[in-house]
Amino acid sequence: MSIEIVEATIADIQAAMEQGDITSRELVLLYMERIADHDKNGLTINSVLELNPDALFIADALDAERASRGSRGPLHGIPILLKDNINTGDKMHTSAGSLALADLYAGEDAFIVKQLRKAGAVILGKANMTEFANFMTEGMPSGYSSRGGQVLNAYNISEPTGGSSSGSGVAVSCNFCMAAIGTETSGSIINPANLSSTVGIKPTVGLVSRSGILPLSNSQDTAGPMARTVTDSVLLLDALVQVDDADSAMGSSLGKRQANYAQFLQLGGLGGARIGVPRDYYFEELTPEQLDIFDQALRTMCELGAEIIDPANIPTARQIVYSSVILNEFKASLHAYLSALPSNAPARSLAEIIAFNEAHPEQTLKYGQTLLLLAENNTSGTLTETQYLRDRLTDLRLCQVEGIDAVMSEHRLDALLFPADFGSRITARAGYPSIIVPAGYTSAGVPFGVTFSGKAYSEPRLIQLAYAYEQRSKVRRAPSLKSFI
Repeated sequence: MSIEIVEATIADIQAAMEQGDITSRELVLLYMERIADHDKNGLTINSVLELNPDALFIADALDAERASRGSRGPLHGIPILLKDNINTGDKMHTSAGSLALADLYAGEDAFIVKQLRKAGAVILGKANMTEFANFMTEGMPSGYSSRGGQVLNAYNISEPTGGSSSGSGVAVSCNFCMAAIGTETSGSIINPANLSSTVGIKPTVGLVSRSGILPLSNSQDTAGPMARTVTDSVLLLDALVQVDDADSAMGSSLGKRQANYAQFLQLGGLGGARIGVPRDYYFEELTPEQLDIFDQALRTMCELGAEIIDPANIPTARQIVYSSVILNEFKASLHAYLSALPSNAPARSLAEIIAFNEAHPEQTLKYGQTLLLLAENNTSGTLTETQYLRDRLTDLRLCQVEGIDAVMSEHRLDALLFPADFGSRITARAGYPSIIVPAGYTSAGVPFGVTFSGKAYSEPRLIQLAYAYEQRSKVRRAPSLKSFI
């Protein structure tokens, strides 16, 4: 081996494999060594929850296939981590970070996992996450789960990791894998990608299958890629977007899904683009340092030929308040998921999960389970509550029609640009896509990114914009792990 894997891209690794400089087996071993040295020693970053006991065997098989028949494509032999709410039909568990589900074997791969395996990816393991996608309780820190403990921010351990795909973002940033899959309901890809200085793509709801993923909200959930570069994220996205007939949300992507998203990785993607900046409401919590980083990103985009419409305020921004949608959808979605599990699953209902936690409070209830109790005791699980129905309709009106659609149509925008993850609530409720790209670091070393968002199925345009900005700015740097061993 003569290749440095830290910050290596998928293209780097594929070239090295073709030249015989490294094998998939050797790559898996190198990631295992880094996980042992940095994730499970020192201050314990704790981003990797479980390793696939068959990872080396899978890598061996893919190496043999490459030698005899050639490569399947960009992901052949590439080690990928999955968030712990994504089913695998192998020797790994799927628990959403919960001790109540710690002994759960899903029995079958999620649809997107099947696609990754077909593409030749090595499923390296499961990433830690905020328990039940941050719907366990109020006041629990992001990145904590009763099964896996606390994930740390490798750039500054006193700062949060973001949730709920915290382990996925941190593991990618620390070079414990080539890339990872996260899931998002409301900021759960964009938020941890921001704080781990990685690229996260939150697709339009309906572009990527939801089958076989432990859910939070039927109307907002989606899986998406997390990687160190826009290119690697897009290569992963290309493997995920196959049609799943079992997921009714995918019907809306008919005629809008692209066969190849990598074709939109264009250096001139910002030339002539109209980028809107929704200053009202979304900038109120920025520090002066963060504002400087954002404004520098705008200057870079201007240099690349973008026209910045600033401000391009969202008319409904201050009307988007509390919604009962996730609270009501959680129990209904969870019960549907649990009903499809093997008969020996450790829990078959939300009530059984709550009861398990109450029977093991020292291990499971460090921060309580207020949200689980609210969902169990205050919702029917039938989605017939008047407040739920009104909130769902209000969300669609304020976030789609009168919100993002209105401002983008008024100013003829290609995208909105949000600081960090501050636009996640409106884009999540709309079901619209976002891509976050590293933009800089504060004096405390904390990463800060910018998020390109648009209307449904605007991923091609967002990829063009994000790639062009990333290739000019190139601000990402790996966290220093020397003090962690």
